[in-house]
Amino acid sequence: MPIRILTDEVASQIAAGEVVERPASVVKELMENSLDAHAGEIRVQISEAGRRLIEVSDDGVGIPINEMELAVARHATSKLSSADDLFRIQTLGFRGEALASIASVSRFTLVSRAQGADVGGRLRVEGGQVFPLEQVGVPPGTVVRVEELFYNVPARLKFLKRDSTERQQIEALVTRYALAYPGIRFHLFRDGKPVLQSTGRGDQREVLASLYGIEIARQMLEVSFEDDYMRVSGFISPVALTRSNRKEITFFVKGRWVQDSSLSAALLQAYHTLLMVGRYPLAALFIDLPSEEVDVNVHPAKAEVRFRSPDKVFSGVQRAVRRALLAYSPVPPVFSAPRQGSMFPSRTIDPAWEMPREADSHARSWSDSLAPDTFDTGGRDDFAEAPQDELSEDAQMEAVDRLAAVDRPVDQAELPSGALPLLRLIGQVGLTYLIAEGPDGLYLIDQHAAHERVLFERFMRQRSASIPAQALLEPATIQLPPASANLLEEQLDLLEKLGFRIEPFGPNTFLIRAIPALLSGADAPSAVRVVVEDFEEDEAPLQAEIEAKIIARVCKRAAVKAGQALSPEEQRVLLRDLEACSSPRTCPHGRPTMIHLSVDLLERQFGR
Repeated sequence: MPIRILTDEVASQIAAGEVVERPASVVKELMENSLDAHAGEIRVQISEAGRRLIEVSDDGVGIPINEMELAVARHATSKLSSADDLFRIQTLGFRGEALASIASVSRFTLVSRAQGADVGGRLRVEGGQVFPLEQVGVPPGTVVRVEELFYNVPARLKFLKRDSTERQQIEALVTRYALAYPGIRFHLFRDGKPVLQSTGRGDQREVLASLYGIEIARQMLEVSFEDDYMRVSGFISPVALTRSNRKEITFFVKGRWVQDSSLSAALLQAYHTLLMVGRYPLAALFIDLPSEEVDVNVHPAKAEVRFRSPDKVFSGVQRAVRRALLAYSPVPPVFSAPRQGSMFPSRTIDPAWEMPREADSHARSWSDSLAPDTFDTGGRDDFAEAPQDELSEDAQMEAVDRLAAVDRPVDQAELPSGALPLLRLIGQVGLTYLIAEGPDGLYLIDQHAAHERVLFERFMRQRSASIPAQALLEPATIQLPPASANLLEEQLDLLEKLGFRIEPFGPNTFLIRAIPALLSGADAPSAVRVVVEDFEEDEAPLQAEIEAKIIARVCKRAAVKAGQALSPEEQRVLLRDLEACSSPRTCPHGRPTMIHLSVDLLERQFGR
């Protein structure tokens, strides 16, 4: 096959494939142009998840009418003049490809008027074909209207995900930039309805409150760190506030949103030993360092960066986050007596030995086990109120590691296959584990994981009928980030089948009227919030699993907790219920419910 030069049309569409991956890519490029134009207000409107319409308008400096045709030409930019400028980039855009790439795969309209100019212009481009420029009377600033994205590249349309997923990508993107630029007013409208509005008053915590709600914004810990190389600022969540995925971890480098695995690793390393496996913090961190120390010209969509001294950046992020955690969540002394359910329970004395020998005053009835004060917070308690010794930062972290080493499990004999044998209850140890004897040895049973399994199978049997719901005396309100609110709204019918009665109540806000009877007494907004975490945002093959995942999440919140005293009768009932389960050896999330110590193992340990 002979070598030939590609036509301008094909070359533009190839370039568009690198820059414009999905509707969110268009929103990102246009918003960054508005930020580079020193806009004070940015409005984003989308229709049909951006497939039919994306419109971004700003009140920035605008484009002179005699430069508008040049603005949509490939490799035309006002932000670079020489190759040396690539090593000290101060703007978000610099390649001069975005507008040309977008215009080559859409019906594109650019309307702009430069500050101080008497008249503005309108320029239309369809599939890369430029129409004559028109003079129009418009306010200062720029409006870019992108209609029928990928209309001339139908293969690209087939690879777009569901509308809900594409909307979530756009909403999450605008949310991140509203947080990174709190001095700018951001407005996001979806099909004519407001989704996000920030005030532009410069208060990041105020933006956090509008995105995540007042309660979460109040809990977030402020990060402020600076050395002679870099500066790190932003917010991180305390150890008691976590998510089941990394979606709420955001990094901005010199005002640019980036996805960098080393930065995520540095953040998680700072939380090392403080979070349960599979739990992740919320974080919005902003990193500033000299322009010559970072290369942003390494990814077509400018989503990745390369650092000249990656070890320094890793160490700086880790130290910044660790210091914030230690400042707000001091490590308790190793040998202090913890309160019930503490993150670091004493390993020297069993709490049961410190109880009065008469009736157990801490015991609760089985029905009381769902009281709000036992609502699960991710398996660990907030230890911010614990006393603190005057330890150095490194000494405190060493104390954390020593305590975590005690928590590491040791290898145990595998459980015998088949159903559980008939077990004889012996008692409860550490207010966390049940001890039972079987014909083949000793069983240690995690009461929380076991109760999760019992509730899960009971819930799954009930789902074919109407699951009992408990109406709230006073409806509770919950505010969610735009992407999470969109997910919740799509799953309202499913949640109603599971006993939740939830109604939209304004932008990103919902009214909770009832929750499953299983959660009676629990905090309703917390119950809904953790259920939303398990919604799958991706494609149809996973949709059949959503119901089971939601039920598993509900059961995790409703199950008895570690550190909760159970009466002998409650222990026996839990043991009998677990024996009746079809899959008694693991909880719904795959964690083991029990450890088996065979007679042979015990004899070897005693040297018999």
